[in-house]
This record gives sequence, C-alpha cells and structure tokens, in this order.
Amino acid sequence: MPDIDVYVEQLGARIGGQELLEVRIGNPFLLRSVEPPLSAVNGGLVTDVRRLGKRIAIAVQPDYWLVLHLMVAGRLHWHTQPAPVRSKQVLAAFDFAAGCLTLTEAGSKKRASLYVARGEAGLAGHDPGGLEPLTCTAGEFAAALRRENRTLKRALTSPRTLSGIGNAYSDEILHAARLSPARLTGQLTDAEMQALFAATQSTLMAWRARLREQAGDAFPEKVTAFRPEMAVHGKFGRPCPACDGMFTRCSRNRRAAILQRQPGPSPFQPVA
Repeated sequence: MPDIDVYVEQLGARIGGQELLEVRIGNPFLLRSVEPPLSAVNGGLVTDVRRLGKRIAIAVQPDYWLVLHLMVAGRLHWHTQPAPVRSKQVLAAFDFAAGCLTLTEAGSKKRASLYVARGEAGLAGHDPGGLEPLTCTAGEFAAALRRENRTLKRALTSPRTLSGIGNAYSDEILHAARLSPARLTGQLTDAEMQALFAATQSTLMAWRARLREQAGDAFPEKVTAFRPEMAVHGKFGRPCPACDGMFTRCSRNRRAAILQRQPGPSPFQPVA
C-alpha cells in the first residue's frame, strides 16, 4: 500500500487533466481484457487516479478505467519524452503531452496485467473487497480477521480480508505487534487484536510518510520490497536484534515468542 499510494499521488500530479494520446503495448500478454478495446482510451482526458487494493486505476473520459496490477516485479517510470517499447522489460508506454509513463517488469515470468474497464461498475469487478486498514475501525478490523480462522500472515496479505498489504509490510507489522506469523486469527485475545490493529496502522502510515519524503516532488524510481530501513523483511542470514540467532525462514516464530516475553517497547517499532 505505501508504495502504491506514492505512485498514485505522483501520477495524479503529472497526468491528472492530461490527454492520454496513445497507449503502446510492448508485450501482448500484458493486456488481459478485450472489451472495451484499448484503443477506446486514446484521446481521452484523465479525470482520476486511485488505488484499488494493490492495483492502480486511471479514469479516462468518457467512462473508462485503466487498471494496472504491478504484481511483484512491475515498476512505473516517468519520462519527459516518448520512450520506446523495444526492450523486453518494457511492457507498455502511456503517452501524454506532458511526458510518457512506462511499465516495466524484470524477470522472465511476466505477471503484471492491464485491464480496460467501463464505468464504476466495471471497475468494481477488479476490487477484491478487502477492508481498508487505514480507514476502518478496530472493531471492523477484528471482525474481518476473525471471519476465517487462518494464520496472521495469510490474513494480513489476503486481498479479500485487508486491502493493499503485501508480504514485506506484513512482516514489519507482525514484528511491531510482537505476534507470530503462524498464529491463528481465532487464537488472538482482544488485547492482541488491538495491538495488531495499532501496529498495522502505525507501520503503514510511517512507511507512507517515509516514502513520500524520499520521493519529494520526483517520481519514485527506487521502489523495492527490500529496504535497509526495514526491521525484519529481507534480513535472511543477518543477526537478529531480539535474540542471539540469525534470521532464518524457520526462526520467525521464535523471535516473535521472544518479543512477546520482553517487557517494554518492541525493538521492531515502525520507522518514524
């Protein structure tokens, strides 16, 4: 969510009210819809840019939506001049009078997708329906997580449960809340659920503020799920500040148990 939110804000500042001159596709597997045709958006004005779960939705007159899902390796780039789509990594280019937006995806497996939807009803079909974690109440948050008895890791990252939380931020949230990712949602006490709710909101808001500050007025180019400022995600093989061991794939439960026994503030607090 934090990364997508910053993308949306920077896109809104650049393409809001701009005419979408043309969409050029570099990889035919990117486009996953047939009707309406992609050509229908050419020449339309951009009237809105919003986040829809982990997707970016761009409204184009008269009544169309471009729905981008970047998946794991998809990235957006802003150019002041039209950019070519000859490279294997460049999946699409969106030409505006003010500049050009390109979508790239590293790796051989192309999972990013682009859909064209008609109207709000068509856009709603791309919404998994998860609860927005930054605008919901503590009661709504608890009810959503307790609808199914599943692991906290799975519940936090399920787009049908909570909207927009990916793998990296779920790790940061769970350690800030001092909870094991393997703990079942049905096992949480009311106090633990409240701690998880608070950690979810504080972690996401802190990271969004950090990413906004890092981007400034520039378009974000260093979008990654592995940041040195993160407390736990991507720290495999590095010393654990909560115990004497190293970060391993099987040690997350042990670290969470240690944190639950420790009094005082967690050493894995969200960044300021």
